Amino acid sequence: MSAIKIRSALVSVYHKDGLDEIVRELHQQGVQLYSTGGTQKFIANLDIPVTAVEDLTSYPSILDGRVKTLHPAVFGGILARREPAHLDQRKQYELPEIDLVIVDLYPFEESVATTNEEAAIIDKIDIGGISLIRAAAKNYRDVAVVPSRAEYGMFLEMLRETGGELTMEHRREKARRAFKISSNYHIANFNNFNEGTTDFAFKYSI
Repeated sequence: MSAIKIRSALVSVYHKDGLDEIVRELHQQGVQLYSTGGTQKFIANLDIPVTAVEDLTSYPSILDGRVKTLHPAVFGGILARREPAHLDQRKQYELPEIDLVIVDLYPFEESVATTNEEAAIIDKIDIGGISLIRAAAKNYRDVAVVPSRAEYGMFLEMLRETGGELTMEHRREKARRAFKISSNYHIANFNNFNEGTTDFAFKYSI
């Protein structure tokens, strides 16, 4: 099946344990890395070149970090199909080509389990991360997605085995897993807000 060679990756994660091996492997394979905030600092501290998302968007992280990646320069790079019309627009608007998105969401469920403070819980509702996951999964024909730290080990093994070339089958399966993770995340958000109402609670997908 049609394979893509990963040449660029956007990395924005909450949990960074296990990330070092992935970014080292990506760097060894010549992949251009883009990142944000704490993840960018983590990668830079590994002495691995990384470009700040702010350099793509010309905006700093704003509103206490609530808005970092939500910008056409980022989502255009992820959602652009590798076909003439989109490639022409990507060139026109100077959008990067992003082949891989690695995200690990804010730990919303952990927050709900450990505190009753509503502000702390609300703060852990991920907006940019979940949007990145869904965008990359939607464009799986051209983009691969790693939607959780639970996927780090599996992806690293695949990366080493394939030399960074992922088939359509690989990418579609990762999209499937990404939509499962995003669905369960939305369910957790809903069930938290739904507590105390007469509406039924949703169950997680298995």
